[in-house]
Amino acid sequence: MLVHAAPYSQQGALSALRFANAVVERGHRLSTVFFYHDGVHNASALMSPPQDEVQLADGWKRLHREGGTQLLVCIAAGLRRGLVDTGEAARHGLNSHSVEPPFELTGVGQLVDAMLENDRLITFAP
Repeated sequence: MLVHAAPYSQQGALSALRFANAVVERGHRLSTVFFYHDGVHNASALMSPPQDEVQLADGWKRLHREGGTQLLVCIAAGLRRGLVDTGEAARHGLNSHSVEPPFELTGVGQLVDAMLENDRLITFAP
């Protein structure tokens, strides 16, 4: 699955999460979700939506925990948007990080690998 949609600004991110959950609930395997472009914001550990709203980051983490789905974040798109893990924060001399496991910063090559290893690629864009 490829997610281009930012959380809370369009329907795409929520639709992607709902679709992913439905796939897993029906017994299918969803090996990888790749967050790209503004979709990388789904991996931000600094999101703090009101309690009465859908907690998208928690939903993605649950998908990983219960279904074993990899949550891959494009490192180039993430760095442009201020999303770094502890390793990238240290490498760039930053005082904090905004991406935590199970989200993983990685290159587009991982998306290509996932496309080659799976039957389908479904994209959710804004």
